[in-house]
Amino acid sequence: MARDPGTPAVPPLLIACALGIEQLALRRGARGAARAGAPAPVTVVRTGMGPAHARRAVSRALEDAAWRDAAVIASGFCAGLAPGMHPGDLIVADETRGPDGVTPCTGTDLLVKALARAVPGRTVHTGPLTGSDHVVRGPERAALRAGGAVAVDMESAATLRTAVAAGPRPVAAVRVVVDAPEHELVRIGTVRGGISAFRVLRAVLPAFFEWHRSLLLPRR
Repeated sequence: MARDPGTPAVPPLLIACALGIEQLALRRGARGAARAGAPAPVTVVRTGMGPAHARRAVSRALEDAAWRDAAVIASGFCAGLAPGMHPGDLIVADETRGPDGVTPCTGTDLLVKALARAVPGRTVHTGPLTGSDHVVRGPERAALRAGGAVAVDMESAATLRTAVAAGPRPVAAVRVVVDAPEHELVRIGTVRGGISAFRVLRAVLPAFFEWHRSLLLPRR
């Protein structure tokens, strides 16, 4: 069906991740986006590891006229910081923290509810997601937890900061725990925890589409 010329165009959705295995999971989940309820075009951008790569890749993607107004979700794997977390748990950030400051996330409650429907039975944690430029282990993990963060990764803070610097838009960060205090992981995909996280990441796309669609509804 053609769009009514008087109806504003729906901004697209850009999902940013760092690793090839994350992109594979997300792209598999994004297949058949129209059938899953995506309200607008969706792309999965692989940024490469680390905040510098994330900043460059997201900035470049948003320079494209087709994606300039896109809503942005940072996704992929992360390290959980709280005792009792398990591989396959989900993290929905209410803010991301990095050296450039704090970026509030949009629609956290919407995402939590949507993920509960998309991936039933998985624990969803909410709270600050902090950034690092290296893999965090041992005492450093405990120090970040003491500061209030629930999880850490290397790209989300840079991704969202770059996105909002390029213009106002909805932003969110959703990560799957692949490494936790009692379940440290050395190589993704070679142990049960990595496989579990991959399967969960592959299943989150309907929740992303629901979040995107809900944020675009007119407010009364």
